Amino acid sequence: MKRNKSQVIRAEVIGSMLRPQFLLDAQKLLKKGKITPAELVAAEDRAVKETVAIQEKAGVDILTDGEMRRPVFCHNFVKAVDGFEWDILGNSVIWFDMKGNKIVDPVTVGVVKKITKKHDISVDEFSFLRAITDKPKKITLPSPTMMSYYFVPGISDKIYSSPLKYLKEVTGILKDAIAELERIGVTYIQIDAPEFGMLLDPIQRQWFSAKGFDPDALISDGIEMINEIFEDFSGTKGLHICRGNDKNRFMARGGYEKIAKVVFKKSKVDRLLLEYDSDRTGDFSPLVHVPKDKIVVLGLISTKTPVLENPKEILRRIEESTQFVPKERLAISTQCGFASVAKGNNLSFADQEKKLKLVSRIAKQVW
Repeated sequence: MKRNKSQVIRAEVIGSMLRPQFLLDAQKLLKKGKITPAELVAAEDRAVKETVAIQEKAGVDILTDGEMRRPVFCHNFVKAVDGFEWDILGNSVIWFDMKGNKIVDPVTVGVVKKITKKHDISVDEFSFLRAITDKPKKITLPSPTMMSYYFVPGISDKIYSSPLKYLKEVTGILKDAIAELERIGVTYIQIDAPEFGMLLDPIQRQWFSAKGFDPDALISDGIEMINEIFEDFSGTKGLHICRGNDKNRFMARGGYEKIAKVVFKKSKVDRLLLEYDSDRTGDFSPLVHVPKDKIVVLGLISTKTPVLENPKEILRRIEESTQFVPKERLAISTQCGFASVAKGNNLSFADQEKKLKLVSRIAKQVW
């Protein structure tokens, strides 16, 4: 299955969309045993239809199902794979609020036994999405090294003698998942890798080290693993990098220069979807390392604030970026999804729609 290279996506959605209240309510009711799993699926189906309609109305070039069936953006993997345990203790992660205050939150999932695939990843998501829209669409998957979050020292290392052995098994499962997704008609897969953004920040590098990972090796190994899972995929390959996204918070600060020569140059992807909505991300100069065969999707519209960006400022920043990447190899998106975790960022549905309409409007004006 060969992709249509003449069709360039300029206005892009990252992945997650705000969950409607009826879906959040249904998730709580299921946990309490007050509705059946089938009733939850019905609520998810309704939510997907509504979020697709929002994206179609906004006029973006490609759609997702809003990740409505996932508690967290990467849980399509966790739900499909045996070996993880929920509500596990002893694992936490560092966040920062928008004022820079440090927050330590539990990570409630951990690897407690050898991982094995239970069922195909995201096939149900795409099958339903394909049935309700004729617009171009994509599926998002976590990167192999994203699963490092769930390696818990003192627990996971009793199963795997090294974190790398665990990540290699994750890689194999993701490669098989991509083969099945292509078989059913998926032509664009985006890999989400917030860990590369985290590895720009000294505080988070220490966090990875404490879990048994070598931060520098995690970058180079991570790109090799992404290249491996994409090796046989003939569709559009995207790599999204952010700095954490949950409840209007972030995880890391730092420009891309520290990782550009490895991530930008060595990744065998078609599109780099990069967070660029704040001074936490540094300037555009690292884009000089992007090879000529890659498109850079500038994440200039923030999902962390309801304030709508000034179109003139966004146009100015796009023009600034062309010092390093020509306009024909650029596109635009939000910096991340609207709800990487089901509760979502503190924006209204009206704010979400305005942000997506701005993405679409700017894309039409520039390209």
